[in-house]
Amino acid sequence: MIDAIELTPNQCQRARASRDSRFDGRFFVAVKTTKIFCRPICPAPAALERNVEYFYHAAQASAAGYRPCIRCRPESAPGSWAWLGTGTTLQRALLLIQQGALQTGTLAQLAARLGISDRYLRQLFRRHLGLPPKQYALHHQLMFAKQLLHNSNLSISDIGLASGFNSVRRFNDAFQKMLRLTPSQLRHQNAPSGVARELTLPFRPPLDWPHLLAFYRLRAVAGVEQVGARHYQRTFRLNDCNGWLRVEPASPTTLRMTFQLEDMTQLRHLVSQVRRMFDLDADLATIERHLLTTPLGPLVRPGLRIPGVWNCWEAGIRAILGQQISVRAAITLLNRLIEQLGSPSPDGTGRLFPEPAALLASDLLFLGMPASRRATLHTFAEALAAEPDRPPDSWISLKGIGPWTIQYAKLRGLSEPDCFLATDLVVRKALQLLPPLEVAELSPWGSYATFQCWNSSL
Repeated sequence: MIDAIELTPNQCQRARASRDSRFDGRFFVAVKTTKIFCRPICPAPAALERNVEYFYHAAQASAAGYRPCIRCRPESAPGSWAWLGTGTTLQRALLLIQQGALQTGTLAQLAARLGISDRYLRQLFRRHLGLPPKQYALHHQLMFAKQLLHNSNLSISDIGLASGFNSVRRFNDAFQKMLRLTPSQLRHQNAPSGVARELTLPFRPPLDWPHLLAFYRLRAVAGVEQVGARHYQRTFRLNDCNGWLRVEPASPTTLRMTFQLEDMTQLRHLVSQVRRMFDLDADLATIERHLLTTPLGPLVRPGLRIPGVWNCWEAGIRAILGQQISVRAAITLLNRLIEQLGSPSPDGTGRLFPEPAALLASDLLFLGMPASRRATLHTFAEALAAEPDRPPDSWISLKGIGPWTIQYAKLRGLSEPDCFLATDLVVRKALQLLPPLEVAELSPWGSYATFQCWNSSL
């Protein structure tokens, strides 16, 4: 278990008895007599304490032989950053598995991407989750499928494909073995309604959606992004397939995502990407409690999350174009870039953010920028074309890219939680109004402190 968030049985018992929503997703309640596990807020009559046991992750309950409750749907519990652990290796492994790394490759290949041995990777999973990586991957596949059966009008064959199963028969067998129901039985009991290709994305409040939209609206790129009164929409390219998505509030604890995607096998990756973009797995109550204890406390506005961009490539381009100029001036340059080099989206209604090859094939004179800045864009495009997953920290060797650009890319392209842009002009102005503070006081939530400072200038 993860020591940082491990709850005692007494704490779990009290939270279960009160159905306290603040603990939703922090642990799961398994009932020995029914072999079903639930969220602590499940509306079903509470089982006797002697008949329950507690798990910190739904995969652990599944591995112990319990099936998810159909009434409270544990797969819909808001995610919690905390159980991911303090090690970045485990976090990256979980994210890659959620994106389908073990469906498209082997455990050894996943370990190689993480820079560790497959033996050590198995040890990490055993130590923190109590089950091997492949069993975690299967659990995640089936919980994702269950969510699609509840929340979409996709066909069962499409759901099996989107969940990482190569055949409907294998999907049905795995589903029935773990959940003791067939996909068609679950679909029949919970007939979907509404628009096709639509999902709900749960999160733990608070989430200041108007602030997120205002941030995106100011930085929206014509043709790629559209920000309405209540929604965010954009085109994207994901592992050689194209699509578009639209996200808007559905309830106080969920967002609704409407989407089109050329390759349904990429749907899990898309959901993971969108959750990262809107920072839906952050436990803001914990983050804000910490920031309130620092000199930054007077600036803290509840519900501010990290407004991410699609990937590090896009974040890097935005950062390079935004060096030493205003936000509006940077967006003007981005609009020129999209107009000249962005390719039409498949439905013809927008444009896709240009790939590195498009920049390398252009002299970029249309940007009206100094030659040195255009050279930086070419250098950056060349580096990312050769190594798309090149980590931002390694960009420092590229001429024209400094610490601010790297921090910005990590902040918005990776949504890392501890990137405090201490040298940013707006951040420095905000800090001048506060008692002196050490950057270390804000850790590990420096990214949220950055956005609190930016918000104070509005």
